[in-house]
Amino acid sequence: MSVARKATNVTLDSSLITEAKAHGINISRAAESGLRAAVKAARTRDWQRDNAKAIASTNDWVTQNGLPLAKHRPF
Repeated sequence: MSVARKATNVTLDSSLITEAKAHGINISRAAESGLRAAVKAARTRDWQRDNAKAIASTNDWVTQNGLPLAKHRPF
């Protein structure tokens, strides 16, 4: 799968760059990986915020009524 790439400028700790290069780390790929993780975390936080009311409602229902299929649990 080919992904469109866009050149960008970033400012990073120079000693970290030096050490990364010494270890043969692809800085662009490492930055992309870190950015991907940060975006995933932000999406998760947004989803949890957007769905907090429904989650709380479901948790309240389970607290009051128990798990819907509890009788079928083998443990």
